[in-house]
Amino acid sequence: MLDPRMRKLAEVLIDHSVRLQKGETVYIEAFDMPVEMLEVLLSKVYEVGGIPMVTTRSARIMRKLLMGADQKTIAQIGEVEMEKMKKAQAYIGMRGSYNITELSDVPAEKMDLYNKLWWGPVHSEWRVPKTKWVVLRWPTSPMAQQAQMSTEAFENFYFNTCTLDYSKMSNAMDSLVKLLERTDKVRIVSPGTDLAFSIKDIPVVKCDGERNIPDGEVYTAPVKNSVNGVITYNAKTLYQGKVFEKIMLKFKEGKVVEATSSDTKALNTILDTDEGARFVGEFAIGVNPFINKAILDTLFDEKIAGSIHFTPGNAYKEADNGNRSTVHWDMVLVQTPEWGGGEIYFDGALVRKDGRFVIDELNGLNPENLV
Repeated sequence: MLDPRMRKLAEVLIDHSVRLQKGETVYIEAFDMPVEMLEVLLSKVYEVGGIPMVTTRSARIMRKLLMGADQKTIAQIGEVEMEKMKKAQAYIGMRGSYNITELSDVPAEKMDLYNKLWWGPVHSEWRVPKTKWVVLRWPTSPMAQQAQMSTEAFENFYFNTCTLDYSKMSNAMDSLVKLLERTDKVRIVSPGTDLAFSIKDIPVVKCDGERNIPDGEVYTAPVKNSVNGVITYNAKTLYQGKVFEKIMLKFKEGKVVEATSSDTKALNTILDTDEGARFVGEFAIGVNPFINKAILDTLFDEKIAGSIHFTPGNAYKEADNGNRSTVHWDMVLVQTPEWGGGEIYFDGALVRKDGRFVIDELNGLNPENLV
């Protein structure tokens, strides 16, 4: 018997996230996913009159492919993937994982080719700005283990988080959007962090289940050259199969001038990928009430209630500060008391303290008001 929660999730993805219409094509890209969920999703696609294209992938196969590939191979695959993406009006990326570090030993030069010739053109340059898209993880036993939860408890957490009332969250986000739109200076203070920048005239976007599942963030971007100070991220982060912790970035006039972490050499190699990788393309505030700790999965961790992420690399076109890079690395700082606390100031006024909004107009975004 199929889990009825799969049907509910499929409804969120098709009806809310990509709002698939009759006659539209949806490209479903599934990494290490159970066939049962794909069957339920396909049934929902056909129910609304959509046209599905499905690609199933394996992280192990992806590793093997990249290990042996040369520039011509990756470029050719990128060209084929681009043609597929161009035929789709919508995209759903579903990503299970049996080993989060599967790509950790792929040489940096291979990952660079992958980013420049495949991922960057297909996803950053086409899928993100030109399709209705959503990406999500899938709960697996390894994910439950890294979250330090039982498999059953993690699955309950996953489905509660992914199928919450996004309409209610969306309405509550409007006040934060309006406040950010009239804000110039932002200051973030936490242990090891004192960072200041401007967001003046940069668009603000609410993420309410239309791009990521789970969702729950409001983002903009800093004026490219306005960032000064230091930020120390307290959540572990995974990038290109490698785990980093205790990342510290020091900024001067927008650029990362010093970077250290548990693997400082690898961190700086990534930040040297291209000119834009040392500038920031996104500033976001997390508000998902069901997510209160980091589980080493970006799609969850960047939505932690009481967190921010400050992202080296490419800016989204919807909130564009002009920065371009093949890197987009959502590094997370959690400011709840369990993580050391901290404050956010807008134009000198305290807006959030220790992860809780302290002004009346944003009270609706505090966790107890969203569940």
